[in-house]
Amino acid sequence: MSGETPHKHNVTNDTIPENRVHETPLKNFIDHLHEHHLDIPHKRTRTLSEHERIANGPTFRGTITSFCRNKGHGFIQPDDGSEPLFVHISDIEGSWCPKEGDIVSFKKELTPPRNVKYQAIHVHFVHLKEGVKHEHWESNPPI
Repeated sequence: MSGETPHKHNVTNDTIPENRVHETPLKNFIDHLHEHHLDIPHKRTRTLSEHERIANGPTFRGTITSFCRNKGHGFIQPDDGSEPLFVHISDIEGSWCPKEGDIVSFKKELTPPRNVKYQAIHVHFVHLKEGVKHEHWESNPPI
């Protein structure tokens, strides 16, 4: 090490803090919620085979019937008339906070640990309900 200046921040993949690996507005918002002691777990890790099976499976469409930004979850009523599906904040793609009446597309996955009911994952906005103020995740939530 003679003549070398040690790096102030010598970071390898092994030492990158988990919350700094993939920074996104949604991830930052979830981290913000965790810092304020709200019990919203991060998306569980899916195996490659689970991910491929879900990605190759059908895409569904539905309407947000409720969503609590503070709790980080809500429900979607599928267009096919089946029972409402739980949706977690970590499974919503994009920078908008869902509002009742938003039209979304999604995939389905059995809800762990019992794998009896389905939940919505890979949720994408198709149409934001008109006349409703939509907020980005990074904006301050209304009090």
